[in-house]
Amino acid sequence: MAPATGNAVLGNWTTRTYHRGWLLTQANGLFDFFQHNSVNPKGGFYDLDDEGGPLDAEGQVRGIHIAARAVHCFSIGALLGRPGAADVVDHGMDYIWNHHRDQKNGGYFWSLNNDGPVDSNKQGYGHAFVLLAASSAKTIGHPLADGMLADITEILNTKFWEAKHGAIAEEFTADWQPLDGGAYRGQNSNMHLTEALMAAFEATGDREYLTKAESIADLVIRRAAGSVDWRVAEHFDAEWNLDKTYYHPNEMFRPAGTTPGHWLEWARLILQLWALGGKRIEWMPDAAKALFAQSMALGWDNDKGGFFYTLDWDDKPAKRNKLWWPACEGAAAAHFLNEHLPSDFHEESYRKIWNVIERAFIDHKNGGWHEELTENLVPSHSLFPGKGDIYHALQACLIPLYPATGSLTKGITEAGGKL
Repeated sequence: MAPATGNAVLGNWTTRTYHRGWLLTQANGLFDFFQHNSVNPKGGFYDLDDEGGPLDAEGQVRGIHIAARAVHCFSIGALLGRPGAADVVDHGMDYIWNHHRDQKNGGYFWSLNNDGPVDSNKQGYGHAFVLLAASSAKTIGHPLADGMLADITEILNTKFWEAKHGAIAEEFTADWQPLDGGAYRGQNSNMHLTEALMAAFEATGDREYLTKAESIADLVIRRAAGSVDWRVAEHFDAEWNLDKTYYHPNEMFRPAGTTPGHWLEWARLILQLWALGGKRIEWMPDAAKALFAQSMALGWDNDKGGFFYTLDWDDKPAKRNKLWWPACEGAAAAHFLNEHLPSDFHEESYRKIWNVIERAFIDHKNGGWHEELTENLVPSHSLFPGKGDIYHALQACLIPLYPATGSLTKGITEAGGKL
């Protein structure tokens, strides 16, 4: 007889002292790897190679999302009481405010090198992470946080937000002309803005942030994903009509088809939004449950483990490589579901995902996590050249340690830093 694995028999892993300690150990390993290797003394943060060295110490292009995510994650570290974390926040906030910020036209440049802007366009995706960084930095009382929060809020409201759709436009030139005619709208930037808007609401108490997050969720999930059997559509035209044929050569940020990792990410965000909003929006729990179920049914590789990066619109794997961030989002989503809609399926999925992370994604030799694996779970670099980011993995380790009622900064603050 096969051993019982359901949570009704064994209880959730997240309630076990050993598992919680193991998660904290992994989080500390990530903090160690990035805190001591990624800070670029000339500003911003290095992308790292497999061993933790800079990929290009002199000419590396630094994207704003990397700096903003570092600010967010090390604000979390500061809230927990990690020595040195606040220094990393200082470093990142200074670079965003004094270098990424366009002091002539407003907004924030997408990428820089030592000589200045490399890509001066204004991306909704990048601006969403600036809002997250400012909100998280505010929770530790950073002196630049209030000014940055006011600035990015004004930019999002006056340049990006489209009231007729209840979501943001995607991208502009440096002087705020619609890029490529303004024909594209994307769910990815709006998804991350939803996360950031919730963080801003938590940090300020201003309900307008939460109202905007609920508006985006209604468009992208209830209406769009609900119309295609709870598969999150990625690409739309300017009127938010689904474009199933969309192709862009940047498969890192705009992959063709559908991306199960985003179904998982939305499953968690929807439940977080539902909880923050007082559990009054009735469609959200069922939507989160359906998004997670679809991701496990269609996106999980039952043979080798891990989530396929993309599927085509016939639900067949397209890009079959396995990335770290869908696994991270899957673990976090399973925790949220187990807190709000507990079931053996959610607990078994949580364990299954962490087993693959431990076996294949955590780099037990060099530190950090492999960001990309082949279909057969062998480290590779077709999309990601090294180890550039702490954000997804750190949150996956820490989210299960706190109640599923809001963001990590909210949970840690309300717990007084205790685990």
